[in-house]
Amino acid sequence: MTESTYRIQGATGEWEVVVGLEVHAQITSASKLFSGAATAFGAEPNSQVSLVDAAMPGMLPVPNAECIRQAVRTGLAIEAAINRWSRFDRKNYFYADLPQGYQISQLYHPLVGEGHITLDADAKAGIAQARRIGVERIHVEQDAGKLMHDQHPTMSYVDLNRSGVALMEIVSRPDMRSPAEAGAYLAKLRSILRYVGSCDGNMDQGSMRADVNVSVRRPGEELGTRTETKNVNSVRFVMAVVESEAKRQVALIEDGGTVRQETRLYDPDRNETRAMRSKEDAHDYRYFPDPDLLPLVLDEAFVAECRASLPELPDAKRARYQAALGLSAYNAAQLTLDVENARWFEELLAATAAKTGKPEGDVATQVANWVLSVAPGMLNAKGLPASHAHNSAAANAAILALAAAGTISGGQAKQIYEIMLDTGRAPDEIAATEGLTQTSDTGAIDAAVAQVLAANADKVAQYKAGKEALFGFFVGQAMKAMAGKANPQLVNAAVKAALGG
Repeated sequence: MTESTYRIQGATGEWEVVVGLEVHAQITSASKLFSGAATAFGAEPNSQVSLVDAAMPGMLPVPNAECIRQAVRTGLAIEAAINRWSRFDRKNYFYADLPQGYQISQLYHPLVGEGHITLDADAKAGIAQARRIGVERIHVEQDAGKLMHDQHPTMSYVDLNRSGVALMEIVSRPDMRSPAEAGAYLAKLRSILRYVGSCDGNMDQGSMRADVNVSVRRPGEELGTRTETKNVNSVRFVMAVVESEAKRQVALIEDGGTVRQETRLYDPDRNETRAMRSKEDAHDYRYFPDPDLLPLVLDEAFVAECRASLPELPDAKRARYQAALGLSAYNAAQLTLDVENARWFEELLAATAAKTGKPEGDVATQVANWVLSVAPGMLNAKGLPASHAHNSAAANAAILALAAAGTISGGQAKQIYEIMLDTGRAPDEIAATEGLTQTSDTGAIDAAVAQVLAANADKVAQYKAGKEALFGFFVGQAMKAMAGKANPQLVNAAVKAALGG
């Protein structure tokens, strides 16, 4: 798998970008990593804080088994090594949103070891060939609270609802070489997490965020000094950080300066990074094993159960859609990007196959086009969610069955869908009462075609003399003569026959 050829063009020549991501993903769990406090998003400040989260004297942490299970399942999904023995460490630093004065994390002995994520070739996105990005480890740790600086003119408030929330820190190797690869990696990782169910991936809510490590070097030389841009909360912003920070470093070096290893913040309004603090090394945090927590020891039965619980993952699902359903590579890729979209496709596919009495492979392309294009276009135009009450799989399948039978045209299917979303009426009833059906009466179609050709004898002569583009004109006129209600396939066949094949 070859590397990207993306380069920064500096005043003194080409520079290669080297990128690694540290992704913090909130583990899907009803309670926190070491306490029973709730984790619901959007709760009133400090309403989900236990005595453990507030670091009251004498309070001892108790590991949440579900959080450990979800981290193991995530590791298995990226084909990573699962360490049967791991340990929690204390990462000591003092900040107002960290009540304990330390964070419980895993530095030396993480729960999950080396794995990988494969990026698919996507020429449009700037990824010429498939790329395998190494994952160094996944460790489990607790989140800190949140400082709010805009609540009081002279003081900062603290909300400890997030304090103690379970995170997976998923650390990649510095294998990415372009903004496109960094964006694709993050998008693929988020997709996998959502399939597994170990994180909802809602970056706008802070449940998934990335620290972006960027350095530059001359192609093929040793790694340069990296900077880390903290808490980037969208795929688009990660790509912007890589590009803007790489260009900043190139300009700095070419101007005779030196890149400092430091932590930076990204300003999306100015599309630039700004220095926040010098980058600490591990010894500055004074890590040591947490004396309140025993090491985690996993037995084979637990790991086997985690493996058995995994769903069909996006790469496998995409391959199945192509091989078993005959979908194009593009449609299969688009349908499997998001787990909810894939679920909706499969539900509608099963309902349509049942309604039409055809095998799923025979209607898969029709359903895929509906799911990827027609339905989202109409829902977006109306500002409706896919979960809208009138947008059931059974109702959608009824429309697709009418189209498959030739009872309605593609345009009529869209009209029926719009009325159905607005009213909840049954598609069959809408088609019948609103006159939204197409005729397959070959006698009427032949008569309409004959009238069109007779009225355009000069064009018929031009067609027979070699001007074949006029075929579409004849079809259009015949459709117009039948008020758009004729079956287009039958009209095409009738025009072709009338013109002598």
